[in-house]
Formats: sequence, C-alpha cells, structure tokens
Amino acid sequence: MSGPDLRRAAAARALELVEPGMRLGIGTGSTANAFVELLGGRVRDGLDIVGVPTSEATHAAAARAGIRLATLEAEPVLDLTIDGADEVDDELRLIKGGGAALLREKIVACASRRMVVIADAAKRVETLGAFPLPIEVNPFGLRATQLGVEAALASAGCAGRVVLRLTPEGAPLVTDGGHRILDAHLNRIPDPEALSRALWAVPGVVEHGLFLGIASAAILAADIGGAAEITVLGTL
Repeated sequence: MSGPDLRRAAAARALELVEPGMRLGIGTGSTANAFVELLGGRVRDGLDIVGVPTSEATHAAAARAGIRLATLEAEPVLDLTIDGADEVDDELRLIKGGGAALLREKIVACASRRMVVIADAAKRVETLGAFPLPIEVNPFGLRATQLGVEAALASAGCAGRVVLRLTPEGAPLVTDGGHRILDAHLNRIPDPEALSRALWAVPGVVEHGLFLGIASAAILAADIGGAAEITVLGTL
C-alpha cells in the first residue's frame, strides 16, 4: 500500500474515536488532511462536532469539508485532538512541526483532554532525531537566537547543523504566528527531555517540535501483504 493509503487507514481508525458533540482539535499535515476528508464525510452524514484547527491551512481544508469550526477562545477546553507526527517513539514522545504549525499544534494538543497521533508505521522510531527538529523562533535577533540554539543542542549532547527553513522561492518561511523556523539536523536525540529544557532556556525560542508527555496514544498503519495493519501505542 502507498503512503497515502496508510495515512488514510490510520485516519479512519481515529475517526472511530469521534463522538457526537465533541470539541475536536484538528491537526496539520498530510495525515491530518486525510482525517479532515473523512471527518467531512461524517459531518455531511449528520455528525455534529465542532473543530478547532491548528493552522490556517487546516482551517481552509476543514471549512471546505463543511466542518463547523471554532477558536480556542470560544472553546478553550477540547475533548480530543487528532494530529499527525513526523516521528514517534515507543514512549509516545514525538517530533512535530514539519508543516511549520508546531506552536498552534502544541497549544491545541495541551488544551485537549487527550491527543491521539495518526501516522504510517514508518514514523515509528527507536530514537528521535532522524527527522530534523523544528524550532520556532522570533525573527528579532534571529542570528543571536540561532547561536543560542546551537549552544543548547551541544549542552544536551546533540550535534548537527541548524538551518533556517526557506520557502521554495528561497525566502525565510513565516509561520502563521509570524515567526521563523530553525531546523536542527541532529540524526539522534539521546535525551529529549534534557534538550527540551535546554531549548526553553534560549531567549527568542517560541516553541520547539518535541512533544513530550502530551500524546496519549498513536495509531500506526503498516502495509502487511497489501493490506493495512493497525498498531496502537498507548491507550485510545
């Protein structure tokens, strides 16, 4: 099965968790897009929920799908968030932010009673870090912040390049919040908790893509003989 087929299979399993009346956080990225498409079908069939999107892109996709939407100001406590991940380990620690929505994704996830990750099984890793770690930063003093981030990485036992994320046109990428993204190419993160603490100590760091102690479960879809096999980490 292709990647899109596996993402759709994981999204379909997550859709079984959605109940009428729920206040639902809706993530960002290709797997979350599959969930939005399936959720829209359920809504058109009569499912009554309200969604809080984690990005402008998800807001637009969910609106097109006919999903009733709200903000965290109107719905500050959510029942469930469904979102993808760039990496997940067996302790449900995540790297997120490949879609540059990590700040809003973490705010929405932490406003939820539970967060469930959906992904294809290739996102499951023994040690986080092969996927570049996104770090959202204030544009003011960007070079000074980057030097601080590099020092924080070294203090947490991580080595690698820190690169400003650019658009396809070569301009600095700007997040929905008006920030920039530094991608740390680390290969492995030996102690995610230590790295999280070190990054938080750097002035100018707005958020980082380590989601630690936030996800309650992960739904992973693997291709087994041409069919999707679902594995669940944690408790749904």
